[in-house]
Amino acid sequence: MIIRQFLSWVRTASAGARAEATRALARAWLISDLSDDERAAAEGGLLLQLDDSSPLVRRAMADVFARSANAPPTIVRALSVDQPSVAIPVLEHSPLLTDADLVDIVATGSCEVQCAVARRVRVPVPVCAAIAEVGSAAAALELIENPGADLARVSWDRIVERHGHLPAIREAMLALDGLPAVTRLLLAVKLSDSLARFVVARDWLSAERAGRTVSDARDRSIVDIVARAREDEMTCLVAHLRATGQLTAGLMLRALLSGTLGLFHHALADLSGLPFSRVTALVHDRGGASLPALLTRAGLPESAFPAFRAALEAHEEIGFVATVDGAVRLRRRMVEHVLTVCEAASAEISQPLLTLLRRFATESARDEARVFCDELVAEAARSPMIEDVPAGETALRDLEVREEFYEPVPAIALPSEVEINSLEEDASDQNAGVVYRFGEGMKTSRPRFLDRLALKTRFAEYEPRDAELDDATSPDAVPYEALSCEVLPYETLSYEDEPVEDGPYIVSSCEPKRVEPRFDEPAPYDSLYREPDFSGLKNAPPAYREPLLSDLLAAA
Repeated sequence: MIIRQFLSWVRTASAGARAEATRALARAWLISDLSDDERAAAEGGLLLQLDDSSPLVRRAMADVFARSANAPPTIVRALSVDQPSVAIPVLEHSPLLTDADLVDIVATGSCEVQCAVARRVRVPVPVCAAIAEVGSAAAALELIENPGADLARVSWDRIVERHGHLPAIREAMLALDGLPAVTRLLLAVKLSDSLARFVVARDWLSAERAGRTVSDARDRSIVDIVARAREDEMTCLVAHLRATGQLTAGLMLRALLSGTLGLFHHALADLSGLPFSRVTALVHDRGGASLPALLTRAGLPESAFPAFRAALEAHEEIGFVATVDGAVRLRRRMVEHVLTVCEAASAEISQPLLTLLRRFATESARDEARVFCDELVAEAARSPMIEDVPAGETALRDLEVREEFYEPVPAIALPSEVEINSLEEDASDQNAGVVYRFGEGMKTSRPRFLDRLALKTRFAEYEPRDAELDDATSPDAVPYEALSCEVLPYETLSYEDEPVEDGPYIVSSCEPKRVEPRFDEPAPYDSLYREPDFSGLKNAPPAYREPLLSDLLAAA
């Protein structure tokens, strides 16, 4: 009865209302306890909704049935071949679609449909092969980035062959740790061909020069990839190099001079048809008589025999030393040794081989210089100079002396009371005088480098020498400190008319004198002149300030 009412209602309802009703009916089919007759009637109503003109209705069913293993298979297959906006949820998540269904959908579907299949949680080998064979570049990229894709080596090679010229495909594949070594070789070839066509099209290099440069770069990449490959991949690698015509005597010599003996041994085993263990024993025979026979059986040119023999001798003498970054490079000492031997026997060596060895020598020297410069730059970066600190970091440029690093200044022994009976009228500085007040119990603590300013003080009855001032460090000595400082014109000083209330006074002329710092003293961080300290004084002035021009005029 309910299904009949639903079928009568959907004929006149709006698209949004039909979509909501269809969603409710699909959920009822999955989770409600329906009888067989009711379930059959509900399935018939859902099948009828597949013909609805609005994609919202079909998308509502796809959202409900996409992840369910109990959904009606007929409806799921019908939704999987619908338009992309309806089919994508089912293609990405439905467990009811078989491998054959997915392969057929990939073969006939659009790019969006292929990408949806490539994003499935698990993509089996046949589906991966279909995407690699007929899928778009976007679908191949989704497949590469999907960790649940089970890609065979043939599928990897097919993707490189079809889409290896695209940078996004190359970067995504090279970022994978488990990428087969043969696939890496194919990517290197694709990249070198793309670069060669680019520089020739730009007219930056001639076709011959670009071809030779690309060939050298390709050989370096091959040796580096082979050095990083697993042992079980070496046979496939050598077979691929031989099938593509890249297994040459120059490549084998480069591998030997780079310390990659594995490629040299496997190449000789593949070319000669001998077992790998037998080839290894013949190569490292101390007598050296079996090596020419092995090279002859492998089909290598006889003019290259001295170079291979010298390279093996240099490898046994020098040994293999791994680089810091793990890169495989030509060993300069080995290359120079082989070049010296071949130049000495130039009658037996062909000129193209000597040219190749000289190119190897230049390449190894440049690589060594480049590594040396990189090490110097890295070492300099680890130990920056203070001049390299940015100007904003003032904490490193202007070092502040904290209070706990202050060193107390030893007290200078002076009489506790000094009576002034007469003043010396002949003063060297007639412009100003400085009045000091002395007392007991006054101490000072300041950095040692602030004592560079020596005050020459002349007293009426007591005038210590400089040596006595430096040596007066007795704990019983009475310390002193300037308690008040007034700068007045020299003519206005009259000591007979002023009352003396706080003790004796002395007057001295201030003659600053800079003393050169000692080698163990830090540089001063502030002015050498300090503001007087009035703490602990009974009759201290209310506030100390420097005399203004108005004060001087009033005093005059």
